[in-house]
Amino acid sequence: MFLENTVNHTEQFGWIEVICGSMFSGKTEELIRRLKRAQFAKQSVEIFKPALDTRYDEEQVVSHNDNRIRSTPVPVSSNIRLLANDVDVIGIDEAQFFDDEIVAVCNDLANRGIRVIVAGLDMDFQGNPFGPMPALMATAEYVTKVHAVCTHTGNLAHYSFRKAQNDKLVMLGETQEYEPLSRAAYFKAVKNKEKGITDKKESSTDE
Repeated sequence: MFLENTVNHTEQFGWIEVICGSMFSGKTEELIRRLKRAQFAKQSVEIFKPALDTRYDEEQVVSHNDNRIRSTPVPVSSNIRLLANDVDVIGIDEAQFFDDEIVAVCNDLANRGIRVIVAGLDMDFQGNPFGPMPALMATAEYVTKVHAVCTHTGNLAHYSFRKAQNDKLVMLGETQEYEPLSRAAYFKAVKNKEKGITDKKESSTDE
């Protein structure tokens, strides 16, 4: 359960909140919800996202449900440190796509008294910890892990299975390229995908 600390009367330090999970789990939706609450409370808010994420909009952070909030795209995490001036709250979406310096950037901002809210995939399509996310989760005061619903079983899903035949670590996509799966469904899908690739190679060799 996430216990939201919104009062910082005695300490001069902020804190870090991480929202993580698979694709289609509501990470960005939750990020936007917290940021809009801060805006409603008349707090100064700035939002950043990786410049490479242009799926829905080049500038806005957009959830799968088309919930939107204005953001600033940046190519590297060090830009956030330079642009984050005179703010109470900073939101960062798709943190897994940033370089490893994002961890130091978030901690520096928190040490300056800023509330930092970070959202990102905790695992890549191969089921491995994704980029700087493990370090962000380790140094954060609050970690919220959200889940999608498995498209095969209806159980909770925390794996992002890539349906497309592409081995690149970073590949932007939606429901055509990815689907959320439970542990059992994910490993079954991986085996079937590997078998399909092997069978395809063998048939092309026979020809």
